Amino acid sequence: MKNLIICVFAVSVSLVGYGQNELNITGNVESIFQYLNEDTLIDANQPASKGLLNTYMNVFATYKGFKAGMRVESYLPRIQGYPNRFDGTGIGMRYVGYENKFVDVTLGSFYEQFGSGLALRAYEDRSLGYDNMLDGGRIIIRPASGVTFKGVYGLQRFSFQSGKIVHGAGIVRGFDGEIDFNALFKKLNGKKLNVTIGGSFVSKYQEDDREDLILPENVGLYGGRLKLSYQAGKGRFTLDGEHIIKEQDPSTDNGYIYNHGHATLVNAGYSRKGFGIILSGKSVDNMSYRSDRSSDLADLLINYLPAMNKTHSYNLVASLYPWATQPVGEISFQGEILYTIKRGSALGGKYGTSINVNYSTSYEPIRRGVDSLSESRLVTYETNLFDKSNRKYWQDFNINIYKKFTKKLNVRLSYFNISMNNDVNKITDDAHGIIQSNVGVLEIGYKFNKKHSIRFELQGLLINKVEEEHDGEAIEVWNDKGNWVTGLLEYNVSPHWFFSVMDQYNIKGSTESVASLNGKAAGVHYYYVSCGYIRESTRISIGYGRQREGLFCVGGVCRFVPASNGLTLSFTHSF
Repeated sequence: MKNLIICVFAVSVSLVGYGQNELNITGNVESIFQYLNEDTLIDANQPASKGLLNTYMNVFATYKGFKAGMRVESYLPRIQGYPNRFDGTGIGMRYVGYENKFVDVTLGSFYEQFGSGLALRAYEDRSLGYDNMLDGGRIIIRPASGVTFKGVYGLQRFSFQSGKIVHGAGIVRGFDGEIDFNALFKKLNGKKLNVTIGGSFVSKYQEDDREDLILPENVGLYGGRLKLSYQAGKGRFTLDGEHIIKEQDPSTDNGYIYNHGHATLVNAGYSRKGFGIILSGKSVDNMSYRSDRSSDLADLLINYLPAMNKTHSYNLVASLYPWATQPVGEISFQGEILYTIKRGSALGGKYGTSINVNYSTSYEPIRRGVDSLSESRLVTYETNLFDKSNRKYWQDFNINIYKKFTKKLNVRLSYFNISMNNDVNKITDDAHGIIQSNVGVLEIGYKFNKKHSIRFELQGLLINKVEEEHDGEAIEVWNDKGNWVTGLLEYNVSPHWFFSVMDQYNIKGSTESVASLNGKAAGVHYYYVSCGYIRESTRISIGYGRQREGLFCVGGVCRFVPASNGLTLSFTHSF
């Protein structure tokens, strides 16, 4: 395959002289270098190599209907927090293919998603160090307008060792079909109601490697989806849903039980100018689906279970107590309202005022015992769709108000109330039971002129108190690591330069939090200064300081980031 890719690129380059306008080569490069110091105050370690490097370069070529691409990766060694099995330099992704209006064929590495991802989602998120691409073949056929059929077959990428792709143990096969009726039938073009249906089937194969159990070597997953959209005057209603059933799949995640699994996702919404509302629900049980039954964490996941909560960007909200999806089972709901107060009104002012309110929650499903006959088949319980218990996993209420006072001044005020069950979503060893946090954020932006602007952020987190036994006496202390405050000042010189300084600090001292009673440092400043230069598609930045440990999550998939102290250089460029 490696030699085939090189040959394809050689042919592509040789064609430049014959049809320069038809050959298209694009790509990008990204490089992150860190030089780390030891810092015993925050438990930051200096690696033996002192310096760490992650580098990626993508190159994609198309000529008429032909296409080819590759990604070269280099971990010398990897940045802290990335999987420890990433090392070396080599080709981490490569493919060749052909595409026209009817057919799209890819051989090699590819990414794909069926529906919302409940059945299959092969994707890359470099910030998480996550890549579960498929290596094999993919065929997409479009026999008519609005009709799409997909077939995939391959091995999943598991790791990148000594500069080479390492695959998981299982084989993944899948088929998906989708019909957009408004595109298929000309009579429905332009109608107020739009209807799309789809269905998926995915199967994995892994050899039975256990002598004490009889394990299914082929495990199927199947289901359907429906998407509706209706234009009503100036507004639009949307409704979409997907339901997936998984066959018996004993694994490390579920304790090698033989229960079937299921996942249902429903979204409903209404939007018009200045107003929008979204309601969502998700019911999941025993839906961990991996190409290797013995894997854990985020390794070799075939499907994707979307997080039923808002993705936050403020530091204290996003990285201290984020929610990760629970494939073993959760029933979740989310609602969000967006409203813009009209310009010229008493509250809207000259530029209007935007208000965003969001609420999400997640519960443990009710699992009922089964009769002895079922137990003999190692089916341990039964559960129904959206049948939730009283055991709460997560709750998040947040409100965001944005107002532009003048052409130069804007203010954003946000409040977050988050409750998380640390016994379920274990993110810290220093907390007891339910972690309840209240976070307030004030963000102010001011534009001096067309080139110069400044942004200021002030964040504060107040956590709940718990009882802790200390020296034989029960005392009330702040949960986990205590309370936090963060300040950020950013200065921009458009279009090229930016500068920022940030500091995070534990407000409560060394005797007033669970973490401090366990011997962990509190009352520490986490300062960080950075600057950068942007020119067209090139971005260069440098930063120095402390970064506290925490979780970095995107869409319910998380990566632990250890505490660090040092220098970070980054470079990105697209061509």
